Amino acid sequence: MAGYKETPRQKMIAMMYLVLTALLALNVSVEIIEAFVSVNHSIENTNENLKSKIEETYARFEQQHLLNEAKVGPFWDKAKEARQLSDDLIKFIDETKYEVISKSEKITIDEARATPLGKISTRDKYDVSTNYFFGGSQDGSKGKAGELKIEIEDFKTKILNLVDENKRANLKFGMDTEGPFYDASGKKQNWEQHNFYHVILAANVTFLNKLIADIRNVESDIVSSLYSSISADDYKFDQVAPKVIPSSKLVFQGDTYEAEIMVAALDSKQNPEVFIGGRQIPASGGIAKYTVSAGATGLQTYRGTIKVQGPDGEPKDYSFEESYFVMTPSLTVAPTKMNVLYANVDNPISISASGIPESQIQPTITSGTIRRDGKEWVVRVPLGQKATISVVHNDGKTQRKMGAADFRIKRVPDPKAYIANTDGGPVQKNMLLAARAIIPRMPEDFDFDLQFEIVSYNFAGVRGGDMWERAATGNMLTQEMQTFISNCKRGERIWIENIIARGPDGNRKLGTISLTVQ
Repeated sequence: MAGYKETPRQKMIAMMYLVLTALLALNVSVEIIEAFVSVNHSIENTNENLKSKIEETYARFEQQHLLNEAKVGPFWDKAKEARQLSDDLIKFIDETKYEVISKSEKITIDEARATPLGKISTRDKYDVSTNYFFGGSQDGSKGKAGELKIEIEDFKTKILNLVDENKRANLKFGMDTEGPFYDASGKKQNWEQHNFYHVILAANVTFLNKLIADIRNVESDIVSSLYSSISADDYKFDQVAPKVIPSSKLVFQGDTYEAEIMVAALDSKQNPEVFIGGRQIPASGGIAKYTVSAGATGLQTYRGTIKVQGPDGEPKDYSFEESYFVMTPSLTVAPTKMNVLYANVDNPISISASGIPESQIQPTITSGTIRRDGKEWVVRVPLGQKATISVVHNDGKTQRKMGAADFRIKRVPDPKAYIANTDGGPVQKNMLLAARAIIPRMPEDFDFDLQFEIVSYNFAGVRGGDMWERAATGNMLTQEMQTFISNCKRGERIWIENIIARGPDGNRKLGTISLTVQ
């Protein structure tokens, strides 16, 4: 916003004042006096208009302050200080103006305020006003003129400090107190002498009102400069669009979806320079689109810099960091009737949740223990009816229940005893002697790598019509049993019974191996 500028009419009034002041030094005629009255009236009207326009600026300023106190506050405080400085000096000038009229006319201050310049009978006199402004001093420094000069210079110093130094050169003050000044004969004068020594009251009043106009112009420029500073560092945009930025596009049941909804602005005429990993990302219409092949799984983080031209024309750098999660495509097909855990053995299981790193998965079990083993988990449960595994997602900030799965607990099935690669029936004598050991085998559909060992067994056969029995420990045939087998004839029967096998959950009694020697 530009400061308030003088209109051609205002410039003409100021020029007329200068001309009249020059003529005044030569001759005080009725026409010149009445011309001062006319010019003064125009200046008073101008001052009222200036005040109204400045108040409009203050109103807009205050509205911006209400909308954004943090940003506008420092500028608004300076604007209020400019208003106070201006009002204080104008009040001093008004008091001076009405006081000199009061003394010259010998009326009260209130009467002086109510009397227009054209009605003042002593408007063409200067004795009282000169004495008032000079106070008996030759140069005016001891009178009201000296006080006014000090007030003006103090005002100029303080109000200039409200704006940045680089903007002060653009401000134009109409209150020159330094000069040089000269009278009609070319003799050098100071400011007090030039404006108040032997100057008629009409010219004094007009000059004081002109000072008020100068103050209002300076105030307008200062406040306008401060107002423009509010948006000096703002970026300019030509497009706005709604944007929804979710904290995550993956939301689990029972969790909360959260998103930032805003109106985003951009400059479609200026493409930002976006660099990620040293590589510039193409931009069009003010937007850069980053694409990258999803290779490694898990949390992926990237960092970069955006370069844009600032309001001052200088490039500005803004760093950013973002992350995304890469998952392996997965398919889960699970038989609902076969959620089984075997008691007293290590049950390997796999636990995963889409969109969640393995390190943030925390399972628990209602019966037994569960521990991590590499990328899998190992569950060990006692014999019972059911165990429930519950999974929690723990990201270090919050914990979310991901769900639970129920498992039936079953006893590990009994192994079957084999010898010579058979669990019973016809067997070649030489095969039986070559094997010499009883081997426990788990059922073929049992996928666990589980081992049992034979603890003891009984060996029985018929010899000469009598039952021949022997007991043994371990799984090996004794020498005596091997001799018995060597002497067996084709068709004779052998029984290996009361077989005891030891497994992870204790001893089991296995079925009898009934053999017929071939």
